[in-house]
Amino acid sequence: MEAFLNKAKDIHTIEEAKALLWELVPSPQPETLKALELSLTAHDGQTRKSGEPYIVHPILVAAITAKISNDEMMVQAALLHDVVEDTSFTIEELEAIFGDDVAHMVEGLTKIVEIRDEELVPSGSDERLIHSALTFRKMLVASIKDVRVLVIKLCDRLHNMLTLEALSQEKKKRIAEETLVVYAPIAHRLGISRLKNHLEDLSFRYIYPDDYKKIDDYIQSNAQNLQFKLNAFIQKVRDTIEKDGFQKDEFEILGRVKHYYSIYMKMHRKGVSIEEVLDLLAIRIIVKDPIACYRVLGLMHLGFTPLISRFKDYISVPKENGYKTIHTTLFNEEGIVEAQIRTEEMHQLAEYGVAAHWKYKGGDNAVNLTWLESLHYQNESVEEFYELAKSDLFSEDITVFSPKGDFYTLPKGSVALDFAYAIHSEVGANALEALVNKQKTSLLSILKNGDIVKIMKDDEPHLYCSWLDTVKTSKAQDGIRSACRARIKESDTLSAYSIIATLFAQKNEDVEKLMIKLGLEDTLFKLPIQLDYYKEAIHQVADYLGTKEVRFWELLKKGYKPPKIKALEQLQFFTNKPLDGIEFDYCCHPKVGDQIVAFYKGTKAIIHHKLCKKAYAKILEQEPMIFVSWSGSKHSRYRLIISLQNQKGMLADLLAKLTDLDLNILSIELGIRSSEQAEYCQIEVESAESKKQALADKIGQKFKLIEIISLDDAYNK
Repeated sequence: MEAFLNKAKDIHTIEEAKALLWELVPSPQPETLKALELSLTAHDGQTRKSGEPYIVHPILVAAITAKISNDEMMVQAALLHDVVEDTSFTIEELEAIFGDDVAHMVEGLTKIVEIRDEELVPSGSDERLIHSALTFRKMLVASIKDVRVLVIKLCDRLHNMLTLEALSQEKKKRIAEETLVVYAPIAHRLGISRLKNHLEDLSFRYIYPDDYKKIDDYIQSNAQNLQFKLNAFIQKVRDTIEKDGFQKDEFEILGRVKHYYSIYMKMHRKGVSIEEVLDLLAIRIIVKDPIACYRVLGLMHLGFTPLISRFKDYISVPKENGYKTIHTTLFNEEGIVEAQIRTEEMHQLAEYGVAAHWKYKGGDNAVNLTWLESLHYQNESVEEFYELAKSDLFSEDITVFSPKGDFYTLPKGSVALDFAYAIHSEVGANALEALVNKQKTSLLSILKNGDIVKIMKDDEPHLYCSWLDTVKTSKAQDGIRSACRARIKESDTLSAYSIIATLFAQKNEDVEKLMIKLGLEDTLFKLPIQLDYYKEAIHQVADYLGTKEVRFWELLKKGYKPPKIKALEQLQFFTNKPLDGIEFDYCCHPKVGDQIVAFYKGTKAIIHHKLCKKAYAKILEQEPMIFVSWSGSKHSRYRLIISLQNQKGMLADLLAKLTDLDLNILSIELGIRSSEQAEYCQIEVESAESKKQALADKIGQKFKLIEIISLDDAYNK
């Protein structure tokens, strides 16, 4: 693939492009020839930024598509993928010539509008996530009818990444970022490692050029030594396998240096230099059948010392996208080498993923695409959609089991509650606690590969709103967020009845009847959080009373006082009741900026968090309530994970610098260690900065910031 892409990158003429395409499609169907002719006609006179004829691009996209798939309809769609968007041809015309399948693919590709040069926004802009999410959603929606649309789009983006040189530095970086956060993750989940690895490495080169150069310089300067080590290890493995009775034509061994972006991620995760990365080399042993895979595994573990913690059997427990391979890591005189053992069919599936279905028909190439269907979330927020999908798309996986032996693939770092939601949304909503390997534990326990998990559940749903940032899967995040939104809306509606009833000294059921008469019952949830809405509701009541005889409102004639704004401490109230004090109940400890409710008792306001169980019980009991909001500017809360060296004075320096950044430290947890023994600390802070990325940029200038999480999401979204 590497040699093929290098050849494609150096092609700039129509004739060269056509020659490469016909190498891969030596006996083209008449429709393929028609597609090329139509594309040549449609794009005649158009040029790219580099000055070369535009038609070279679709021809080379078709060639890349042909390289990973033998489906000639995909090649035809690739040739035509820009025709409808950039020329006068219509989908209807293409359908008449090429049929439904090709036309639907082109239509899907047309709907995934590329980010045009003039739409590019700066890397640090808040619009970046929105652009990425929009592109992402369009790709997934377009794939509902035919997943081949995604495969062609990935080939299209790969050729674009090969030919970025004509663009400005800023545009190169911006398109590379889009590729890394949108296209590479989709290639990963489609199982097309050939595309994923190239998309990652090309993006890496433009986003982090200095880091790329360091790795490239090291690999190039040590190329001969690395190749000697690899050759020596392969020969040892070959001798070991042949001594056990395998014939030379019964197995194949492939060796490689790991691709640059995976090396970079390993360096980043472990906090080491490239010289300290032990397993730069990897081999693949390809055999005839699955039983032979386990026979070779036994030979490897008997002949070399295995690193057992790195052993994974994806043959008996395949990945969600159908990937099957045994992974093991072996100690050897030449260093540490990762070995992958698979059959030829497994190899094709690993290399070509979903495209193997068309390239190698009839083999064991069943690709599970249920994850794709689950990604079509219906959230209103584009950013939220992207955050949910991102957690599903691109993460290292673990496999955990139910007591019955059913296995579930979850992102690394998932907790027991993620497992509960993976079983069923109702199990997640009603979960109480978990048994992990028969040991009772909390729903926030982080799961490990191979854990056996049983969920203990209640008859009633439980709210886990503050756990939103702890769960890893989109299903758990979406379930928690939906449940908390529903609870907040219900609480706000019931609170509205109590606030108005308290204002006019009436019964809640009478107020509810009046709100129905006024047509406010569907929007009344806004009243406890929007002062203007509250005032408008009171005006509507007054207007209604001016035209109707409503017996129970006769109190208006008895000296009813209109409400006024009253400020006490950090809070402001809108009420007509005497108010001389505030109490924060002990049960929920709301912080500045949290959503809150106020119950009226005596002449005091009793403050609770809106999601507090005790507060919810009081709302259901229709206790008197008054309107409350925070006064002044709202502070946002964040959880920071910072890499902290174990040196004298480091903590004092950290706290001083955080104070300089005007951060109010709420809690700090020290001594957190990763599996690679790097040290971190976890800190919760309050900040006047409402934009997470802006704060991350400030902190990142002073510390190695590993992660920043907004803790407001559980309440405000």
